[in-house]
Amino acid sequence: MTEPVASILRLDDGIAAIDTEYMRPHMDASHLIVEGDRAAFVDTGVNSGVPLLLDALRRTDRDPGDVDYVFLTHVHLDHAGGAGLLMQHLPNARCVLHPRGAPHMIDPSKLIAGTEAVYGKDQAQAMYGTILPIDAERVVVAEDEDRFDLNGRELQALHTEGHARHHYVLTDPASRGLFTGDSFGISYRDFDTAAGEFIYPTTTPIDFDPVEAHKSIDRIMGCEPERLYLTHYSQVTDLDRLADDMHNDIDALVALAESLENSEERLSSIEAGMFAHWWTRLQEHGYAGGRDEAWAVVEMDVKLNSMGLDVWLTRRAKAAAN
Repeated sequence: MTEPVASILRLDDGIAAIDTEYMRPHMDASHLIVEGDRAAFVDTGVNSGVPLLLDALRRTDRDPGDVDYVFLTHVHLDHAGGAGLLMQHLPNARCVLHPRGAPHMIDPSKLIAGTEAVYGKDQAQAMYGTILPIDAERVVVAEDEDRFDLNGRELQALHTEGHARHHYVLTDPASRGLFTGDSFGISYRDFDTAAGEFIYPTTTPIDFDPVEAHKSIDRIMGCEPERLYLTHYSQVTDLDRLADDMHNDIDALVALAESLENSEERLSSIEAGMFAHWWTRLQEHGYAGGRDEAWAVVEMDVKLNSMGLDVWLTRRAKAAAN
């Protein structure tokens, strides 16, 4: 059998982005940080990507025993689904999780049930495989502002709960950067143009909170980073413009959802409006691809983001009624 070969984007400061090959190329990155003879992963992708992470580790001249940490920014499965399997290969690693996320990786039964509710059991199995638990003794709970030492390199967890209530970002002063998970949205390299990087927020089920999403962006920018490492997809640097785009798009998507709150076909109407909004933005950004090509890239995000806005509207209406 041919051994898997990872696609590795080598960045500065001992950081590499590894394509987990979830769904399609360059959609989902795990980041490897190497500091001297020690290493850490930030997010893992799903089970099928674990052999790629191990290949990247070998090709960075590191051994599985050299990994001290697996940082999971949150427990959505495109970020954490492979963590249990990966931990079985990393004898010295500890898995760092938000307090609300840790129980779901120790006992992933609710996580699995929630995923099956969204996708159906068969599709969830095909997409994510069997989600393995992580031994509680190997889990470290990251309280807000907790610091972690990677061979003398200080990393700090900051809670950012607009995308998910179990989310943190990881600061890395050595690279003047942060690993943002989904708290600073999505920026696929497919959409890079002469105008730079294109970005949009994630409003996926079930915890989207626009107020907290804005706060998360402000907290990230308050660290005065020079670069951010997004799970979808890796390094971005034009941060002031991208932060403005994120704030503006959160407001635009919320306004879209509110305008359709009483629509009979609310979910499908939100989907259509969201893609129309992003297509307009892409054209203004100088994207040279066609509409169908763009849809192929953003289809999953449109569907999940629309579901998240739909859930948010329902939750808001229930809160107002009580």
